[in-house]
Amino acid sequence: MNPTLKKSALLLVAVSVATTASACGSSDKPADKPSESSSSVSTISFWDPYPQYDDSSDWGMYVKGCAPEGATINRTSAPNTDLINNLTTAVREDNAPDVVFLDNPAVPEAAASGLLVSLDEVGIETSGADENLAGPGTVDGKTYGVPIGANTLGLYYNETILKAAGVDPAGITDWDSLNKALESTTSAGHKGITFAGVPGEEGTFQFLPWFWGAGADLKQLDSPEAVEAGQLVSDWIGKDYAPKSAITDNQSASWDLFLTGEYAFAENGSWFAKSATDEKFPIKMMPIPAKDGGAAPVPTGGEFGVVPLHKDNSEGHYAAAKSVIDCLLSTDKQVDTDNMLGYFTANSETRAKQIAAEPVYKTWADAINNAQGRTTDLGTGYLQTSAALSKAEQAALNAAGDAGQVKAAFTTAAEESQG
Repeated sequence: MNPTLKKSALLLVAVSVATTASACGSSDKPADKPSESSSSVSTISFWDPYPQYDDSSDWGMYVKGCAPEGATINRTSAPNTDLINNLTTAVREDNAPDVVFLDNPAVPEAAASGLLVSLDEVGIETSGADENLAGPGTVDGKTYGVPIGANTLGLYYNETILKAAGVDPAGITDWDSLNKALESTTSAGHKGITFAGVPGEEGTFQFLPWFWGAGADLKQLDSPEAVEAGQLVSDWIGKDYAPKSAITDNQSASWDLFLTGEYAFAENGSWFAKSATDEKFPIKMMPIPAKDGGAAPVPTGGEFGVVPLHKDNSEGHYAAAKSVIDCLLSTDKQVDTDNMLGYFTANSETRAKQIAAEPVYKTWADAINNAQGRTTDLGTGYLQTSAALSKAEQAALNAAGDAGQVKAAFTTAAEESQG
């Protein structure tokens, strides 16, 4: 996701401007700035979940460059959880922002709760995005969001450590071979794997490849396959393959640990791919293995551009929203926007060009093309299930390998997900 880009993403942005994503510098503005189409709204309110980028950052300047003639954009940033809570209050008080970049699993519930208007009503074009990436934006046949782009997860590895420990990365094809590699690297005096087990959606996002890779289903959190996934990561803590801090590490913190050069592996996001090429040791990526072989299904991360409900002066607010979303997310602008954020575009044709321009992204092509939407099976029920799954993972990690505690955690999660 860049479910949430944290402080390490500052590095990505720095590289993004110079080398990572071939986007705009701080003095650049998106091309073809729209003409004035929202004269009744002179200050356009824009919310995003990137608080690490202040208004003077390249991202902040890029967004402000989308203000129509005679208008300004007032950008507010907060973590995803705060955004949805604040949005609920703002819509109730008819003081909502004009545009929000909302984490994709939150879109179905926000739409079902009446916080958003359909994009047809606003006049925003919604075709062109790949079906697997556009899915969370559609509820009951209506489209409420345009995917900004997408990111996903892979298994990074330190080439130097694997070579020193006699581990061939090509031989890591399932959980057994991954565990053997972890045993070999830790026995050789190195550290094993970093991942983000932090409570909440960010931790769930990182757990899903192991959960789905075991053959588990979000509709049955107490299945044997779900328990196997919990046992896998629990054992990593118990055997010291993973640091105990994984229980609270977010994706940026776990990446920072990997960048110490002490760990063999790191489960983390595609948004670090380009900056990884500039580190002091060689970093490569492989698909996250499924339990019995092959690549595990991975979740799509990223946000959607959505338009909150307005009652007073709705026409003016919706015109403002359309001008900004068109400026940032229309087909001919999305590559620049996604390069700025370290995302892949949501359209397969433009993504192919984006990947061709950055060879480091080629190993990610299959992963992003086959990534799964987190809300696809459950829709508005996803967030409750995700919260229960997060609690189960937390309990499993704290159990440090205790099989009884792991099983009990997932039994409880199944009950809570139905609650």
